[in-house]
Amino acid sequence: MSASTDIARAVTRFAPSPTGFLHIGGARTALFNWLFARHHGGAFRLRIEDTDRARSTEPAIAAILDGMRWLGLDWDGEEVYQFARAERHAEVARELLAKGHAYRCWLSQDELAEMRARAQAERRPFRVESPWRDRGDGPADQHFVVRLKAPREGEATIEDRVQGPVTVANAEIDDFVMLRADGTPTYMLSVVVDDHDMGVTHVIRGDDHLNNAFRQLGVIRAMGWPEPVYAHVPLIHGADGAKLSKRHGALGVEAYRDELGILPEALANYLVRLGWGHGDDEIFNMNQAIQWFDLDAVGKSPARFDMAKLDNLNGHYLRAADDGRLADLVAPMVEQEAAHTLDDLQRETLRRSMASLKPRAKNIRELASGARFLFRTRPLELDEAAASLLDASSRVLLSGLHTRLSGATDWTEDALDAAVRGFAEEQGVKLGQAAQPLRAALTGQATSPGIFDVLLLLGREESLARIEDQAG
Repeated sequence: MSASTDIARAVTRFAPSPTGFLHIGGARTALFNWLFARHHGGAFRLRIEDTDRARSTEPAIAAILDGMRWLGLDWDGEEVYQFARAERHAEVARELLAKGHAYRCWLSQDELAEMRARAQAERRPFRVESPWRDRGDGPADQHFVVRLKAPREGEATIEDRVQGPVTVANAEIDDFVMLRADGTPTYMLSVVVDDHDMGVTHVIRGDDHLNNAFRQLGVIRAMGWPEPVYAHVPLIHGADGAKLSKRHGALGVEAYRDELGILPEALANYLVRLGWGHGDDEIFNMNQAIQWFDLDAVGKSPARFDMAKLDNLNGHYLRAADDGRLADLVAPMVEQEAAHTLDDLQRETLRRSMASLKPRAKNIRELASGARFLFRTRPLELDEAAASLLDASSRVLLSGLHTRLSGATDWTEDALDAAVRGFAEEQGVKLGQAAQPLRAALTGQATSPGIFDVLLLLGREESLARIEDQAG
């Protein structure tokens, strides 16, 4: 089958194990599969690999689905749950057994441990060499496993779309277990059967699965099924080149949203650029990514995750975001700190504040922190930096500013600017010398949006009351 025909009917899949959150590396794998399918007008399927019953949980499944929806990754058809298909997986193993491509193995755990110890002592890789490979007269009263009868002669080659041609001697591929002694199928078998039954044509996943691909090919070829196109993507490393860990930012997608305040479009943009590129383009939306994405531009070297770069990219998306949307994201954080629900007027004030706050912020958390002065109760508790700005002379200036602002005929930026600048000139001080104590009195902080933005957002009554609280 030609490559063009293959791609014309491309079906990809994302197959997470629901034993925890949607990991950042898994999110990138999902994105690559989704983009490839959408670029080629194919289908993107979702399979929940919940065969580990002890560790698979409903909250983890919900977190995965929620994380994908938040990133904008829609899938085609209903999600497939692997455990529910266990009988189908076992059926394939029995078919392979009947065709002579698998065998019953009665090796005990003690015998396997002895083989492993011998291989270790001889400093050679451990491969199961079962005496039951070519015989079936095992003890009827003992349990057995079903192993694939992997080829032993020659070699297997995968034309990987990322790694290039990869060849492994068949002698290095073991006769892996397909059915356990209790009759349940193993993950290695289930993956192959599900990919075939779901019509998956392109398997795009981390390169830590490359060795598995050769083992899984044994099942595919024994069953006479079409072989998928493989693309094994290098894993993500930390900025220091070490394997990605929590200290580098290896968190769940929900942590980037809830704890770090990252926007979904920023995270998606950043993840797509980890290991894939389109010229010098760094900032793009998902419609552009769909148009441009293909496997040829995926690199062979591990990408490096840099939290500072993600923050900077997120800052770009914050500045471009709708103020109403940002206010809706910030409101719950502000309400939690203020310990009360914002009314309609306060929500509108929050929305108006976004234009002033978002140029200074890199994430939603910083936006919320910047907005908190709007809803603080009087008299304001000053932070250490703000308190240092309000010495005796500064409080005298505040008293004069209160008088001047009280007499402002209009509470507009131009009128406020004229009033504060005029007062500073009369007092023989620079604008900053008047603005800094004014900022401290109005916000309780040494940093804030522009002082005239603060005055406008707080309004005449609240602004004058806060200044009076701190004036000498």
